[in-house]
Order: sequence, then C-alpha cells, then structure tokens
Amino acid sequence: MIRIILAEDQAMVRGALVTLLGLEDDIEVVGEAASGPEAVAVARKTEPDVALLDVEMPGGDGITAAEEIRRMLPGCRVVILTTFGRPGYLRRAMEAGAAAFLVKDSPARELAAAVRRVRAGERVIDPGLAAAALSAGPNPLSGRERDVLAAAADGSTIADIAARLHLSEGTVRNYLSSAIGKTRTRNRVEAVRHAQAQGWL
Repeated sequence: MIRIILAEDQAMVRGALVTLLGLEDDIEVVGEAASGPEAVAVARKTEPDVALLDVEMPGGDGITAAEEIRRMLPGCRVVILTTFGRPGYLRRAMEAGAAAFLVKDSPARELAAAVRRVRAGERVIDPGLAAAALSAGPNPLSGRERDVLAAAADGSTIADIAARLHLSEGTVRNYLSSAIGKTRTRNRVEAVRHAQAQGWL
C-alpha cells in the first residue's frame, strides 16, 4: 500500500479527494490536514510515503510545508496540487523538493497515477505549466523582497511591516522600491499583484 496524507483547506474538496483516492486498491489515506503547519504535524505523526499538498492554505502554504516535510522525512515524496497554474509556484515547488506539480482541474485518474509514479521515483509535472515556467524565467525577487511584499499584501503600513519583520522603516522602503523596480510596476500594490499572479509570493 502507498500511504499518503492530504492537505487541503477546503473541507469539501479534501473530502472528495480522500474518497476518490480511497477507491484505489493500492492507496491508503492515513492523514488529513487543513493548513501547512497541520500537514507537517500529520506527516511527522504518520510518516507517509507521499504527501499531497495544496499550495494556498491558511497559516503557511504547501510549498513551505513541502520543504519542512522533505527535511523531516527525506523518503516522503511530495505532490503539489494547485488551482492556479502559476509558473512561479512550479519553480518554488521544485526548489522545495516536490516530485510532482499538478493543477486541480486534471482528471481524477491522473492524481492516482501521479501518486504511483512519484512513489516509484519519477517526477510528474503538468506539461503546459512546465513550458510556461521555462518561458517566464526565474523569480527576480530576493527572499527579503518577497517577505516585504508578502507583508505589504494586506495593506499594512511601512511601520507595521518593519515591526513584523524586525527591520527598520528605511530598509522596508528600500526593499519595496527594489521590488517595484524588478516587477516593473508603479507602486507596491501593483508589485504585490504582479508577484502574486506570477506565483512569486
């Protein structure tokens, strides 16, 4: 049996996926989670063969969880599931050690096949998304620029961002200015939107 855990914040979607995968003779769902941190805790407890992780979840995304799970359980293979086929997400997922990256609108049978393939040591990537990621190029933002833009996404002030990230206000302004330049946008609101659309945040 291939033992898997599934992390998806939408309960109805998670339940449907668990049901579908439960119909497979060789796959057993041994744990469920609704957030990134919960996925890491469930993986630690169950030590699965494969972790299926949604990208966008509250309290920490699936890509961050993938890094932690791979560090904690090197033998566990990670499959990233996403509604949004953003090239930046694919790059970040691969850098985090994911073995597969699938868009949720793929046929259900492809998910079970992907689980088997990654368990056998293969990589599985949506071909259209792979082509888009190659043509989009690498993420131009540094780690700190990403942190500052992500903190700015909710409309926080410079002072709020500085306090949250333990930086000076001048440093925050510099990172925001640099990020705006690299994204070729006019202000931080546009920079955040562009970075999110590319999957860089």
